[in-house]
Amino acid sequence: MKKIAFVFILGLVVVSCKKEIKKETKTNAKTEIVEKVNTDIPVELNKVFKTHGGLTAWNSIQILSFNKGEEAHTADLKTRKTVINSPKYSLGFDGTEVWLDEENKGDYKGNPEFYYNLYFYFYAMPFVLADDGIIYEKADAITFDGVNYPGYKISYKANVGTSPDDNYIIYYNPKNHQMEWLAYTVTFNSKAPSEKYNLIRYNKWENVNGLILPKEITWYKKDDKGMPTEPARPATEFTLPLASKAKLADSFFEKPKK
Repeated sequence: MKKIAFVFILGLVVVSCKKEIKKETKTNAKTEIVEKVNTDIPVELNKVFKTHGGLTAWNSIQILSFNKGEEAHTADLKTRKTVINSPKYSLGFDGTEVWLDEENKGDYKGNPEFYYNLYFYFYAMPFVLADDGIIYEKADAITFDGVNYPGYKISYKANVGTSPDDNYIIYYNPKNHQMEWLAYTVTFNSKAPSEKYNLIRYNKWENVNGLILPKEITWYKKDDKGMPTEPARPATEFTLPLASKAKLADSFFEKPKK
């Protein structure tokens, strides 16, 4: 297990983040000026990214980390190597393969290959929707509590990622361009396109080193027209967020040696 090493490195990253926050407070105006618009992304989505801190700031980050319950999720944004540490198990992606390390056999109940980056994608919204190999299409708006939320469908070019047939639809507030909802399909098991969308409401956001990242998300039920109705389960909370320009050693993402 990497719990001791993780706590130590986490401390270093916290210090690094605090220094970066102080430094960036003085240079916000300059960052605003040099922010570049990605012409491959629709104008409205560029506004969404800007509202959440901007792609310039996002691309300057090396390590993204957050906790979901007892799990500590850490990802290298450049390589997408990932580690999830918890008291009874660790799992991750070392750049080549997905691995699992358990205190006792059977401690982890899920599928590591499906799970290792699942919450990373939910947490790194909306920025992961600016990855390479994406195709953008205007989508029909959804309505909730009398508000219409415009949307864009995100699909992937062939052979991009482990599930290139996955689709996402991002919905944003038309007044401030903040992301409000995410619809997504799951094709990991079927390996075939699907029109069955799950729906998440992004309830709360927080500033993490200049990036506006989710603090809480809630899965929602839908009516027969695909409009959200009520929560399907309690909210999922993210804690201890970190977005750091410091890089972790590749060995951090490798399976622990016995």
